[in-house]
Amino acid sequence: MSAIYKEDQDDWVTVCLKYLLFVFNFLFWMGGAAVLGVGIWTLVEKSDYLSLLASSTFAVSAYILILAGALVVITGFLGCCAVIREQRSCLSTYFFCLLLVFLIELVAGVLAYVYYQRLSDELKQHLNQTMTENYAQPGKEAITLAVDRLHQDFKCCGSNNSSDWVASVYISSKLAEGRVVPDSCCKTITPQCGKRDHPSNIYKVEGGCITKLEQFLADHLLVIGAVGIGVACLQICGMVFTCCLYKRIKMDPY
Repeated sequence: MSAIYKEDQDDWVTVCLKYLLFVFNFLFWMGGAAVLGVGIWTLVEKSDYLSLLASSTFAVSAYILILAGALVVITGFLGCCAVIREQRSCLSTYFFCLLLVFLIELVAGVLAYVYYQRLSDELKQHLNQTMTENYAQPGKEAITLAVDRLHQDFKCCGSNNSSDWVASVYISSKLAEGRVVPDSCCKTITPQCGKRDHPSNIYKVEGGCITKLEQFLADHLLVIGAVGIGVACLQICGMVFTCCLYKRIKMDPY
């Protein structure tokens, strides 16, 4: 009787582990969708601003999240197959896939955190130079569009203030046609409205665009970091459940 009871108890534990892994896979898929969504949303919404950054760390973090999210879909399907078939080889493969995705998401989260720490210094060192030297220059169309969008989205003008444009290559050239700031600085954009830099005509925000862009990017780096590390921590539970089920199946002589 004791042997039968122990066998029934073992079966009950195995069934519980299988259900736990199914529940985990559901949460894992949801987490993967969140990771994939955040990665795509970051690149789509912030793609114009990436040309204003000196390093590619922000974009790399987003691409890593997209890769991790795609792998989650595949890994989740593999996990369901492994649980249903109860084969140790499938469980082993599933475990190592979880470990791989865990490491990828952890890297994305760490990259986002590290870049968050030095974002302010990078913007202070490079943003003004990028804007004044490259705006409206041949072959720099992406930067020109990014600066125009930056002005309008954040209702600002210049890196630190509108007077930054005095040193601009564009404003000093004949192309400016007497403008003192780009037309995108204007509250209401009309042809050659940048010839007048009065506060009633252009945006004059304390701290300029650099403060706005820094806060904007910092908020989204925190989202990238939180999602990446959060889902990575969730996967630790999945790896523990997988190891436990692997051991239960291994103990079964049949």
